[in-house]
Amino acid sequence: MTDTLAGQLTSRFYRYLAVTSQSDAKSTTLPSTPEQHAMARLLADELRALGLMEVVIDEHATVTAVKKGNRPQAPRIGFITHIDTVDVGLSPHIHPQTLTFSGEDLCLNPQQQIWLRVAEHPEILPYRGQQIIFSDGTSVLGADNKAAVTVVMTLMENLSGDHGDIVVAFVPDEEIGLRGAKALDLQSRFNVDFAWTIDCCELGEVVYENFNAAAAEIHFTGVTAHPMSGKGVLVNPLLMAHDFISEFDRLETPEHTEGREGYIWFNDMQANASEARLKASIRDFDLNAFAARKQKLQAVAQQIAARYPTGSVDLTISDTYSNISNAIGDDRRAVDLIFEALKALEIDPKVIPMRGGTDGAALSAKSLLTPNFFTGAHNFHSKFEFLPIPSFVKSYQVAEKLCYLAAR
Repeated sequence: MTDTLAGQLTSRFYRYLAVTSQSDAKSTTLPSTPEQHAMARLLADELRALGLMEVVIDEHATVTAVKKGNRPQAPRIGFITHIDTVDVGLSPHIHPQTLTFSGEDLCLNPQQQIWLRVAEHPEILPYRGQQIIFSDGTSVLGADNKAAVTVVMTLMENLSGDHGDIVVAFVPDEEIGLRGAKALDLQSRFNVDFAWTIDCCELGEVVYENFNAAAAEIHFTGVTAHPMSGKGVLVNPLLMAHDFISEFDRLETPEHTEGREGYIWFNDMQANASEARLKASIRDFDLNAFAARKQKLQAVAQQIAARYPTGSVDLTISDTYSNISNAIGDDRRAVDLIFEALKALEIDPKVIPMRGGTDGAALSAKSLLTPNFFTGAHNFHSKFEFLPIPSFVKSYQVAEKLCYLAAR
């Protein structure tokens, strides 16, 4: 049965990877790329063929459907996954391959001599002797998140026995700010008691705590003048931005923090002699510390404005997503059932505070508790992303077990 399931998952995963669906952060449309419509249409057609009810595909490439249950008193549960793959400057076209890892370095692409070196990626060592899915090294693998799409679709095909109603949602543009999940109408499209995302890493990982996140943009306006007569007149917006950045702790940045430590990350600037636009990401697990970081940005903006009175500093801050744990109240079923499923399947749980966000963070902000569990993949957003097939199977088995436990 496990071998059959592994083959079923792998072939479906390959088929979904053949549909390019990379998102584009520079786009202002939803979805951000037309290719995501093709992925959404494929899923909607398959869901109809599988006999699901209330299959809806909208103009935003969001697909929802309901698998009717036979336990009317059971809670109504949901699974949400995203259909876009990330743009990190690699090819948008994914060419998957399955290799057996013997413990030695693996050549992913003989033509371009792209190798996964074990010394550089020791995270692969626990999977010696296993079949593992990789890209050809020219792209990400796309297990983030088409492995999860595969798990949910295969579950919709295979699930039998006693279960309640199950609602599934496939949304675009998670990789560029959870845009699809934020636009999802919970009342008309995803009306469930609780739900899960499947969008994190290695076997056993469970996430019900993630960053609170916000984005800041600081606009510096200087004063232009010819340098021959610039003394006392010229205000350089690049130096304004430099002075702004220098007011923040260099050790509270992504490259110097881990675990539950937060940061402010200055990650983009466009500038000329007249103006500069600086962008920053604000991250913290603790709501009070999150608010304090925003206040620090505001205080420094005022400080720089005072230092350059003939220039100006304009700051805007917008929240991106929030910590899933903010939504945990008296009803912890979504969290507790994950641990019960892992125990039943003899999988050791690895609870991590996710230094990022998932679609579940957007739904939890709407008061729908939506924790997250593993796909089994490693090295998301990298050309060395890989997915051990036995872990892929375990992800499916957890999703299946959750359906039965919820209906119990």
